[in-house]
Amino acid sequence: MVVHVILFVCAQAGVVIASSSEENTIVTNGMSNFLRNGKNANSAVLVNVSPDDFKSNSPLAGIYFQKDLEEKAFNLGGKNYFAPVQRVEDFLNNKKSEFIGKVKPSYLPGSTLSNLQEILPTFVTSTLKQSIPYFDTKLKGFADPDAILTGVETRSSSPVKIPRNENLVSNILGIYPCGEGAGYAGGIMSAAVDGIKCAIAVLES
Repeated sequence: MVVHVILFVCAQAGVVIASSSEENTIVTNGMSNFLRNGKNANSAVLVNVSPDDFKSNSPLAGIYFQKDLEEKAFNLGGKNYFAPVQRVEDFLNNKKSEFIGKVKPSYLPGSTLSNLQEILPTFVTSTLKQSIPYFDTKLKGFADPDAILTGVETRSSSPVKIPRNENLVSNILGIYPCGEGAGYAGGIMSAAVDGIKCAIAVLES
């Protein structure tokens, strides 16, 4: 089981969007319009999280881990559904951002200058501090001082899987768990394929 924490979100020439599904939480994601003509090029940075990083052995410990980060992001952003953001230079130096440089945040309804290290586990921040400069050696500008980290995307992978049988049915007759949320996909394409498989199973039942 792997959970991912994303600070950059992936969308070519796209925007960071609000994706919260509960009150008093911040969840981000990335998207781009058809023309891909936005001002920013967004990228995802994922950090693996294992069950050893959770606070309990509960089957839902991964969900609790996600929600805790989402609530902390909400509080850090000002408790008004603004996302906490930080310049890369400030993140690498563990200091709160005090200004926005040449890269402007795209998140709506708005963003709050923050220090994301106040809410992220140490193993997440240490991994990001190693990976961001490394990615810059492959893609110049990735670690630009004014690049923006927007937190947090916690739902790229589901921390739980709902069991289903060979006919793709759960232990509740008529329920077909499918896609990312149920633990059977890891992206848009694989979720779509799994949805088609489940739709066919429904039609054949």
